[in-house]
Amino acid sequence: MEKKGYTEETDIDNLEQKGKRLERLMKEFLKDRLSERRNPISFNDFLYLASKEPEKVFRNIFQIFHDMIHYYVPEGIDEYKDEESAGFLNYDMTNLFIKGCDNPFYADRLFANRIINLSKIFKKGTQNNQIYLFEGPPGSGKSTFLNNLLYKLEEYTKTEDGTTYKINWKLDLERLGSKKKKILNDVITQNHNKPESKISTDEESYLEFSCPNHCNPILLIPKIYRREFLKELIEDKTKLHCLLNDREYEWVLQDDVCGICSSIYKGLMDKLEDVMEVFSMVRAKKNYYNRQFGEGISVFNPGDEIKNIEIRQLKLEEKIRELIGTEHFRFEYSYLAKTNNGVLALMDIKEKNVGRLKDYHGIISDGIHKVELTEEKIRTLFVGLVNPEDTVHYEEVMSFRDRIITVNIPYVLDYMTEVAIYKEHFGSDIANKFLPGVLENFGKVIISTRLDKESKAIKKWLGERNNYSNVIDKDYLLLKMEIYRGIIPEYIKEEDIKKFVRPIRKEILAESELEGKKGFSGRLSLNIFNKFFNQYSANHKLITMSNVKSFFYNQKDLSKNIPDGFIDSLENQYDYQVVQEMKESLYYYNEEQISKDILNYIFAVNFEIGETKKNIYTNEMIDIDEELFKSFETMILGDNATDFSRINFRNSIRNEYISTTLAQEIRLQGKDIKETDLYQNLFEKFTRNLKEFALVPYLSNDTFRRALYDYGTESFNAYDNKIKKDINFMIDNMTKKFNYSKEGALQICQYILEKNIGKKY
Repeated sequence: MEKKGYTEETDIDNLEQKGKRLERLMKEFLKDRLSERRNPISFNDFLYLASKEPEKVFRNIFQIFHDMIHYYVPEGIDEYKDEESAGFLNYDMTNLFIKGCDNPFYADRLFANRIINLSKIFKKGTQNNQIYLFEGPPGSGKSTFLNNLLYKLEEYTKTEDGTTYKINWKLDLERLGSKKKKILNDVITQNHNKPESKISTDEESYLEFSCPNHCNPILLIPKIYRREFLKELIEDKTKLHCLLNDREYEWVLQDDVCGICSSIYKGLMDKLEDVMEVFSMVRAKKNYYNRQFGEGISVFNPGDEIKNIEIRQLKLEEKIRELIGTEHFRFEYSYLAKTNNGVLALMDIKEKNVGRLKDYHGIISDGIHKVELTEEKIRTLFVGLVNPEDTVHYEEVMSFRDRIITVNIPYVLDYMTEVAIYKEHFGSDIANKFLPGVLENFGKVIISTRLDKESKAIKKWLGERNNYSNVIDKDYLLLKMEIYRGIIPEYIKEEDIKKFVRPIRKEILAESELEGKKGFSGRLSLNIFNKFFNQYSANHKLITMSNVKSFFYNQKDLSKNIPDGFIDSLENQYDYQVVQEMKESLYYYNEEQISKDILNYIFAVNFEIGETKKNIYTNEMIDIDEELFKSFETMILGDNATDFSRINFRNSIRNEYISTTLAQEIRLQGKDIKETDLYQNLFEKFTRNLKEFALVPYLSNDTFRRALYDYGTESFNAYDNKIKKDINFMIDNMTKKFNYSKEGALQICQYILEKNIGKKY
């Protein structure tokens, strides 16, 4: 039976559409493959590229690493941009460690800054003769980090921005006077499936192969002529100055070409006696990075056998000798040549990798590797991963100390990054099961186990006594968590912000280098969260701060790792925050009335009590009495303000009005009264304090409390219009401003009233 709306023509149309989609995908695939083609270019073309963009053409692996990082990572953001900035920027690492990666790695702000700073060191050219070890405890994500980093390096080198070049020889058999057919057949036989030593099959007049050491073609220019050669080549004086003077480009002037290319070059010069003819046989070929084949990137696991393979291409060597008459030429190189100007990585310094590290130590020190009697110059980026307990393999060896640079990769110390990891593993929709802020607080509990309770830098800044007991813990861990995110919390007082100078900021950040090596590991935290989420997510209500507190208090094996009093302080901070959110949501002000009150006060302070005057700013007659002064001053100074403090405040306003506002801003600068500093400051303080008292009328209002519980039911309609209007206004604001659902807004407001915390905060 034919389906409704289905015909044979429909089936044909669907097949045609499917065919077109497949064809489009194949074309995209072909386009990508073509972009990866590495057809060599002539030496002249290479020089032309170098003359235009020397900073791209002349790059070693360290410069490539730097450029790769900044290719994927946008410019960092300094949210405050103040004079005391410590350069602790917010870097988006998504494209580097997450996007396109099978196993995303989430870098917190601390680690992101370490990676960027490391890349800057590489850019400066101060990285020679060192190995870089990323040290962190088990479960910190070291392997994921390095795998993703190497994957992105490989991908980057396939792009136009990531292109680097090596020498590719194209020996003219006819010009060199050889029996080309025999040479070609012999070399094809021996070098089948060897991508770096192959001949052109389109033109049987050439023997073509690449430098196994990935030497940059510029190194064929004799060192004594290289500086003058570059001066003639590069017209841009700024780029030329950098190339000739910056340390990152020292290798361009100082490095020698490898022994293989040097021998071929000298042999050709002896035979042809014409430098132009020699360079006519030189090509520049894009470097090929492929971890799978150990080309440009090679990774060793602890269990991999140690095989210092020496590669000898005897047939090719014999034919090159025959072509150019070089008697002592040897086409011989080691496996290290395959990663010269590339990356060699050791996954964990243990087992057989300990031996490798010791072997590489000598190579790193001198930059030389011996292959039989031949010296290989090695310019490789050596990296590795190490657990703290495995540093014993090298830390006692004196000669290692100035060769190893350690980069910390601890457990995550940013609770927002911790939450991002939960979302990656359990789905982004888990956040919908929590009241706003509660999931983040779970992350804070986990992070607290990884931090040191003692912070000399913070105590140096704020003193031994904690003056923020309502919002942070006694050990300042909650404050430290915000600083490690690059945040100066709003609750920090102005006088303390002024003391938060650059040296203090740097000291606090320096302390982070010693943290994140203990506490709940990344793997354990996922198990803990899974257990917690399964326990509370089935509840019909959203997960609350009380659930978090109960969970950890009831898990004795977990709670012993959490600093004493931390969860109670976290709950206090949470209570403070939600009360402020409720106040903000209830807060409504009439800007016109507030403005009128301020202008009346500014005008009235210039007259004696008992007078009646027409306000020149509002054109209204006002009675200047104690009630006018007291009501305004109480709003600014608070209910507990004494008569003495109110009179002092009144006198200071009068003095500022006469000496600055009236004499300078209005008369000289022509400002409107509402544009003056005095008005603006009073307006800010008045509205802030008005907001602070927004919740007071409702705290003891039983009708308001009952209406909250009846919200969404028929009973709610029975309440008077003001109560309904206030609650609807509050719920609407909480959903718009603080990302609550209506259910969540009601739940948190009921929580505030039940705990009676509105009076506390």
